[in-house]
Amino acid sequence: MLSLTANILKSSIFSPFTQSTTHGLYTNPITRPDNPAPRTLTVTVSASRKPQNMIPKNPPPRQNLYQPFRPPASPIPPKFRSLDSAGKVEILAGRLALWFEYAPLISSLYSEGLTPPNIEELTGISSIEQNRLIVGAKVRDSIVESLHEPELIAAFDTGGAELLYEIRLLSTTQRVAAATYIIDRNFDSKGAQDLARAIKDYPNRRGDVGWLDFDYNLPGDCLSYMYYRQSRENKNPSEQRTSMLQQALEAAESEKAKNKLIKELHGEKEGDKEKEKEEEVKAIKIPVVRLKFGEVAGASSVVVLPVCKAEEGEKKILEAPMEIKAGGDFKVVEAEKGWKRWVVLPAWKPMAVIGKGGVAVSFRDDRKVLPWDGKEEPLLVVADRERNAVEADDGYYLVTAENGLKLEKGSALKAGNVNKSLGMVLLVVRPPREDDDDWQTSNEHWD
Repeated sequence: MLSLTANILKSSIFSPFTQSTTHGLYTNPITRPDNPAPRTLTVTVSASRKPQNMIPKNPPPRQNLYQPFRPPASPIPPKFRSLDSAGKVEILAGRLALWFEYAPLISSLYSEGLTPPNIEELTGISSIEQNRLIVGAKVRDSIVESLHEPELIAAFDTGGAELLYEIRLLSTTQRVAAATYIIDRNFDSKGAQDLARAIKDYPNRRGDVGWLDFDYNLPGDCLSYMYYRQSRENKNPSEQRTSMLQQALEAAESEKAKNKLIKELHGEKEGDKEKEKEEEVKAIKIPVVRLKFGEVAGASSVVVLPVCKAEEGEKKILEAPMEIKAGGDFKVVEAEKGWKRWVVLPAWKPMAVIGKGGVAVSFRDDRKVLPWDGKEEPLLVVADRERNAVEADDGYYLVTAENGLKLEKGSALKAGNVNKSLGMVLLVVRPPREDDDDWQTSNEHWD
């Protein structure tokens, strides 16, 4: 309990020193009384009800939400970042570091105004070697970012630029597999070049004899299949054919490919040959194209399609508008009902048969769609919903799956007594990519 004492002054309203309230005026004391009587006031304050301070004594510091621009990290090693042009030239001329450490110095000198001939004159590194060093370092960086195996990375510390340069056109996943195979087989630059070419060429050979006996996900099988194809260009029997088959057997990784090659070396039954012929005849091709930058703008005619996500399932496919018309002087496109997602594609030949019911289905990962050559990128699958009857054994159809939609071959659907699908697949479209010009010009197909 707290006791508070206060003196309260009591003034007399009858003091001769006061004014009256006559005529509506309030009385105002002019001076204090001589001896005011003290009065005591007791105030009780509970200790449990202390006044609370609404503002904390130590408020938290304010968060600074502003994030300044941070330029990307320099590819130049920290120990070389303080060097001027003369210092960089000295490092390159004397090869005073590992190749992937001084390779970024070449690009740095380019930005400072030096040309490849200038650098060649000052350092002795030819223009071709400069390019090989720069590209090889970038390939090495992509492998380091996706794979944490110091032993594999260290294997390219000396003389690795020539090997890594040859696998530059492969995807990151393919680079890792190819680099591992190169080290395991102790390949030189020529062997690495053959391996990269075999991996890139393998998808284009679909439908050829023996193609199904090799695994595209294994770089050794791709190289083995290249040797196998070359062996078929020679007479049987002949030393050249036997030599190529032995090379193919040494390069193969899967048991299925090895068994195929052993049969080729030691002979095979007549029934196996007839089966191969049937596979070659039955192969049907569905175009897989990569869209080029600016291709839609330069196309003489285009196709507008509603887009559905594969993970949304059958419901969205059925809800998408079936009919899209273009009319009027300006060819204004009008759909039968509203839709959120659309795509404009060049009117390629496979899509010429689309009338009503054309739709594009987006898949987030091509590895879940294509049985080979996964590049870990999205895909658009163009299908015709009007042609939903499963008729062609070798055609592919859009059907429902556990987690959305998938593509299934007609023969597999018929084996499961499935006669109707969501639509027949006409085309598979890859997105444009600046670093994949080779795929933009190739004729890729998938059966």
